[in-house]
Amino acid sequence: MIGFLKRFSLPQLPIPNLAEGDKRPDIVLLLTVLVLVSIGTVMIYSSSSIMAAASHQDGGYFLKKQVVFVLLGFGIMILMAKIPYYYLKQAAYPGILVCIVLLSLVLIPHVGVRAGGATRWLRMGFFSFQVSELAKVCMILFLAHFLNRKIDYRKNFRRGVVVPLAVTAVIMLLIILEPDFGTCAIMSVILMLMFYMAGARLVHLGALVAAIIPVGIWFVFHEPYRVSRLTAFLDPWQDPQRSGFQIIQSLISFGSGGAFGVGVGDSMQKLFYLPEPHTDFILSIIAEEAGFVGVFVVIALFVVLIFRGFFIAFKAPDLFGTLVAAGLSMLLALEAVINIAGVMGLIPLKGLALPFLSYGGTSLVVSLAAIGILLNISTFTETKGESQ
Repeated sequence: MIGFLKRFSLPQLPIPNLAEGDKRPDIVLLLTVLVLVSIGTVMIYSSSSIMAAASHQDGGYFLKKQVVFVLLGFGIMILMAKIPYYYLKQAAYPGILVCIVLLSLVLIPHVGVRAGGATRWLRMGFFSFQVSELAKVCMILFLAHFLNRKIDYRKNFRRGVVVPLAVTAVIMLLIILEPDFGTCAIMSVILMLMFYMAGARLVHLGALVAAIIPVGIWFVFHEPYRVSRLTAFLDPWQDPQRSGFQIIQSLISFGSGGAFGVGVGDSMQKLFYLPEPHTDFILSIIAEEAGFVGVFVVIALFVVLIFRGFFIAFKAPDLFGTLVAAGLSMLLALEAVINIAGVMGLIPLKGLALPFLSYGGTSLVVSLAAIGILLNISTFTETKGESQ
């Protein structure tokens, strides 16, 4: 695959102070992602085959769809790995506008697809597309481009903070109306990280945090289902058949696996005990079938992936590359940590997919596209100065 990445070429833009050498894409990052996707594909079949046979009369129903998503995702990853990352500046502003339009369409009755009590998808032919997944990446590109261009505004609260905050606030408002509070929380953390790395004043960041925290608390207690998730986290046995059911079944999976698991394919919790075992709770099935060792391997792979992502960010030749790489790395890190901690009962459940492992086309394709961008940034050599 490395050789194919290098043979597939596009014309280069003459960008000053930015040099592309003979460096290959980050091989450690690439191999880590390949292993994670491979584990995910196997475990999606293991966790969903019985359910798929019962509901679709085809035990490989979800596996077949996931393989299509894997092939599409790797194709986009290869493409993004060969498009010089500074080309993405041209898509930053149009991309955020497209996301606002698509997120608005999602909220229109009979246009957006409703599932699980939320309207987050648009129907596109034979599959549904979750716009908020794309919006997260587009927000990162927009902030990176804005903060890179407006370098003189970084210390100015109105121009350097309020303007990009207002644009991203529109995106987050549309997402929370779906509703999807967790995605908004992730975007808020990424926003703060990118402001900090761009050199924003700490007093401005402190003011933003002080404003965001009470708003977040209000949103948590404003909706009964969010309160029930919080109470289920604190004491799942208080309502074991309703709000506490998912986390209890997840913990049973972790306890049943022991050190080495019961064997791939032999999970009992996937037999209609653990809801949606192939999506949000796929790590629970890994814990039952592969045990502590399997969970440790998955967590170790994510640690390597996140470390390499931030390493690429710190080695990027310009501020735009640094902000893009750091934002994408933080996005993958937060999604992984929230999912892993949630199914382990360490934080309230949020219903986020585990990157590269959970079933789901939009999440996988967007995550692989993000990896492609990171791989491209890793091929550039360090130079002095910043590209504007």
